[in-house]
Amino acid sequence: MPAFAVIHEVKKAVIGKDDCIVKAVAAILAGGHILLNDIPGVGKTTLATALSKSMSLQQNRVQFTPDVLPSDLTGFSIYQKESGSFVYQPGSVMCNLLLADEINRTSPKTQSALLEVMEEQKVTVDGVSRKVPSPFIVIATQNPVGSAGTWMLPEAQLDRFMVCLQLGYPSMEDEINILKGKQGREAIEPVITREELLEMQQLASQVFVQEEIYQYIGALVHSTRTDPMAELGISPRGSLNILQMAKALAFLRQRDYAVPEDVKDVFLSVCGHRMVLNARARVARMDAAQVLEEILRTVPVPKAVRGRK
Repeated sequence: MPAFAVIHEVKKAVIGKDDCIVKAVAAILAGGHILLNDIPGVGKTTLATALSKSMSLQQNRVQFTPDVLPSDLTGFSIYQKESGSFVYQPGSVMCNLLLADEINRTSPKTQSALLEVMEEQKVTVDGVSRKVPSPFIVIATQNPVGSAGTWMLPEAQLDRFMVCLQLGYPSMEDEINILKGKQGREAIEPVITREELLEMQQLASQVFVQEEIYQYIGALVHSTRTDPMAELGISPRGSLNILQMAKALAFLRQRDYAVPEDVKDVFLSVCGHRMVLNARARVARMDAAQVLEEILRTVPVPKAVRGRK
């Protein structure tokens, strides 16, 4: 299976983070964008770069700083003397995979310039809309530690990321392997083409979902909105992302139908960055992951889910 080749290739560069790699590949198969929210130096940029190389994707990287302008992303029109007309100069988003490094270090105006592209797959410059290449994926990184010189992403933009992943520190064994130079020694080779990726995205979208799975996702999402610790629950876009990720994960697990375990395995990654807690939760020192884990524990899991009849 081509997706397994991608996962194997990325593991050459990122050691000991198999779950994050699988979820990142699932998000790409589901056609979603990825937010890597973690401390510096744990491999966020390495993961994004390895993914793009292994899938033969055209990649652009933007190191976000306060002076990055929206036109740097969307492009701009410049007057061409020879033709006597304005000619469009493409911005960084005109690629298959945009690596937005430290997205919280640029201005809200520049952050919001990504919104139309992420949601509608197009940019509008001087009243003219242009489609971005297909597929188009944004992998953004941000450092949650230290707020000096940063702008928090607004809820509207956070909601456009299908998943939020944390790599975390490596284990002792993986740390030793990194020290011995076993990480990144082998060059990442392209193992699938862009056309194969588009085909796999189409196949993942066709994974069968039984009525009980729809009911289960609905119950989980409804619980996030009525939980006494919640100020803002999961949006309808979030519930669609749960479904899309569950189907992509089922595809990676070589099934043509989704089961409750697929939903449970993606629930925290899809919902953690969308959940806004109230003052009661802050007083109780609970975070979004704890609230979501309690919801997973209390919502009844459907049984005897089967494939197509």
